[in-house]
Amino acid sequence: MESLRQRWRHIIFGTDTPAGQLFDVLLIVAILGSVVAVMLDSVSGLHEDYGTWLYAAEWFFTLLFTLEYGVRLWVSDRPLRYARSFFGIVDLLSIIPTYLSLFVPGSNYLLTIRALRVLRVFRVMKLAKFMGEANQLGLALVRTRRKIAVFMFSVFVVIIIFGSLMYVVEGPRNGFTSIPRSIYWAIVTITTVGYGDISPQTPLGQLIASLAMITGYAIIAVPTGIVTAEISAARTSMQYERECTHCHRHAHDPDARFCKQCGNELPKLSLKGPDG
Repeated sequence: MESLRQRWRHIIFGTDTPAGQLFDVLLIVAILGSVVAVMLDSVSGLHEDYGTWLYAAEWFFTLLFTLEYGVRLWVSDRPLRYARSFFGIVDLLSIIPTYLSLFVPGSNYLLTIRALRVLRVFRVMKLAKFMGEANQLGLALVRTRRKIAVFMFSVFVVIIIFGSLMYVVEGPRNGFTSIPRSIYWAIVTITTVGYGDISPQTPLGQLIASLAMITGYAIIAVPTGIVTAEISAARTSMQYERECTHCHRHAHDPDARFCKQCGNELPKLSLKGPDG
């Protein structure tokens, strides 16, 4: 039994064998098939003609993924660590909606979250260049998390101010029946979505709306600039933090595994920023 467990662990969590690669490829095909089935079932014409078959396919894939999730827990050296990992949580969430639909009709359409499981393609195909780019983006997002948090808090304060002003100026007679509804208008306006379901009617209200629109365009540029600057800094940092422990050479490529000068193995990249 232990040898069987080790064999399946090597197949499921490894891609260095033909069996492991085949398992992951078949898994990705099954994931895509299940997502397509859920999407087709939402089309009324197809649901009327093939609803029974699509429903059966949904349960087939759900039971298949439930079995796979249980096997992953069984073969894992640290089941709790896998269950709490990103892919472990996604694997669990990808099977819950079908069972939930027995009590909450329509919740089965949340199964499209299974599309996140296709991210395994980067591991299966060993796309090192793509993983390097993903590491750079991840490092940039980690380093900007505090700046983005401060920025979002500031935007939230601005939205509350604009919403409150519009409630005072326009009032319920023009559709601004409460401050929360006015805040909804401010969010729609500042994000330049502009549904048009609520609009100011007075000159002063239209002036405030114009200021909100201009503020929205100015706000959009801020997070873009922050993240772009950090991506550039992350690219440089990822090159210079890869110091060879043997010859102390810097400036290695992000996807390099060995030092270009002495051939010694390089340390792995870290996604921690300077502020921890």
